[in-house]
Amino acid sequence: MPGAWHGDDQPVGLAAVLRAQDGVVTTAQVVACGVSARTARRWVQEGRWSSPYPGVFLDGAHRYGPRARIRAVSLWAGPRGLISGPAAAWWYGLLETPPAVVTVTVPRATSRRPRPGTRVRRRDLTAADRASRAGIGLTARPLTVLETAIAVPDGGALLDRALQRRWVTFDDVHAAWCRLCGATGATGARRLLVAAADRAASAAERRLVRLLRDAGIGGWRLAYPFGPYEIDLAFPAARLAIEIDGWAWHSDVARFRNDRRKGNELVTAGWVLLRVTWHDLEKAPGRVLAQIRHALARAR
Repeated sequence: MPGAWHGDDQPVGLAAVLRAQDGVVTTAQVVACGVSARTARRWVQEGRWSSPYPGVFLDGAHRYGPRARIRAVSLWAGPRGLISGPAAAWWYGLLETPPAVVTVTVPRATSRRPRPGTRVRRRDLTAADRASRAGIGLTARPLTVLETAIAVPDGGALLDRALQRRWVTFDDVHAAWCRLCGATGATGARRLLVAAADRAASAAERRLVRLLRDAGIGGWRLAYPFGPYEIDLAFPAARLAIEIDGWAWHSDVARFRNDRRKGNELVTAGWVLLRVTWHDLEKAPGRVLAQIRHALARAR
């Protein structure tokens, strides 16, 4: 209520807004709570508040951590701005570490210029690519995953993880790319998606077979029959089954369910089941070999 004041010279309504917004507030919100813009500027001069961006204030009682920093950029960008890329991925919980620079996507007609710690990208997004969470505008999750995969050093691993954990579906990410066509970064996104579509079982199987042959490990068979199923690669004598999870199959719910049923029946029948992803084979082949050797040694 604008007329009611908190003990530290802040209106009760303003204190509530600051709590809800990680200590960050806009000039318009300050005025709506009964404090003049002139008073807010005076508090900045007195050191009670700071102003990380024009028209945005931070209460000195709040830490300027990642949430406050990203929210400050969101408030500065305005209601049509969207936090994007790695900052949006961190806000969603898809990245463990927040980026040093916060990217915000604004409509093409917006006159916002980059400020320290920000990157401004002008692009008109459809409703399908817009979302909000905890009071700030974000690019929708499929576009966030795609743009973050382009931006981070090991983008393939991020996309792999997002698909494996079902944060997004391949179809939704592909649809986001189709809407992105012609924009900056679309070419890099296309390479990731082509790779994703190509990483079917056959390509991953060839990589695993080459890995086993180079390591001198024999006794395996491809497409080994098991009841109504086929095991991607099996060591029948050791009752060791290796199932290869590519990327593209995540868009096929029926196959996902079938693979899980097959895995359960293998374990029930006394087989050891190892699941290997394309990313495992590409980035950690030594670990894959160590797991296979360990499983074979235990079966002797």
